[in-house]
Amino acid sequence: MQREKHYARIEQPEMLDYGIYLNCDRLLTCQKPLKDLCNSDELQFQIVHQVEELWMKLMSFTLVDVIDYLEKGETHRVITLMGRVHRLQRMMIQQLDVLETMSPKEYQQIRLQLGNGSGQESPGFRTLLKMPPDLWKAYVASYLKPNDLSVSDIYDEKYSHDGAYAVAEALIEFDELFQKFRWHHLFLIHRSIGLGSKSLKGRPVDLLQSGAKHRFFPELWDIRGEMTDSWGGEYGVVRKPIGTAAE
Repeated sequence: MQREKHYARIEQPEMLDYGIYLNCDRLLTCQKPLKDLCNSDELQFQIVHQVEELWMKLMSFTLVDVIDYLEKGETHRVITLMGRVHRLQRMMIQQLDVLETMSPKEYQQIRLQLGNGSGQESPGFRTLLKMPPDLWKAYVASYLKPNDLSVSDIYDEKYSHDGAYAVAEALIEFDELFQKFRWHHLFLIHRSIGLGSKSLKGRPVDLLQSGAKHRFFPELWDIRGEMTDSWGGEYGVVRKPIGTAAE
């Protein structure tokens, strides 16, 4: 009886203006009824993933504005909004740690509740995957083509740490944090069900690794290697140790 009384307080709290504005009456019923949970960890599983969908919704909404400001060449707005996206990405990575408090057995019990679903079907994740091409197209159209610049110019030949460089670095940080989220999720899967097991769709979970190797903006990653090869060639592959006395 005590448990039922507390459950009622959790699921049907008093709604004042704050709760009404946030639609808490609907929000707090987006999870399974507490009495129907398969185990005590299922609620956290649902909430963490639901919260991540909300963060991804905000990220996608923000990136729409970023694309608009990229097209207008409004660098300061782009940098500010990309900073927001980066913070959201870091929060998403940190939130995954909560799921590591589940035991493998508890996760197996929850996994049975998903039917044929898997995280690869996340609507927010799938939306975000479609946005980088538009971000890159807007960047090239506003920062490279009008000034007859290449990525190599921005980073090396004509490097000046200007707006074009700052925006490029904001884009690559988005890319890096997205891939870190993927890898963190990959290790969570490894810890929960193992990488050699089959997914709910009958495919090896190892397939997640192929997605984690993907890069949104390969041009921004490739320039690093190109510069290292170029500068290394200029100075020679083997050089005298710094401590060698000048002849």
